[in-house]
Amino acid sequence: TPRRVEHGKQLLEIFNRVTGAEPKMWGPSMIGCGETHYISHTGREGDWFQVGFSPAKSKISLYGLKDSERGAKLLPELGKYTEGRGCVYINKPEDVDLEVLEQLIATSWATLN
Repeated sequence: TPRRVEHGKQLLEIFNRVTGAEPKMWGPSMIGCGETHYISHTGREGDWFQVGFSPAKSKISLYGLKDSERGAKLLPELGKYTEGRGCVYINKPEDVDLEVLEQLIATSWATLN
């Protein structure tokens, strides 16, 4: 929807400004900044972005925000969100404190770089 496109543009600007990294597409709908190599608890390995988002139709997924101890502590200050195993879901940027979102991105970025 046009509204979700605007949400995506807003988040793209925030992630780009906070990280200073060039965002890139990961698959058909995820936009990520940075790159990291991971080994999962099952032994699977791969490369993934450090922080990013996906402006899906129903909810916006935010990735990499709760990967640090400080991020986990900051998360309750974000506003209206729900959590998945590896991500945070929001309905729209207006539902959250964008300054806290920027702090979460910066914290995660600093932890991984």
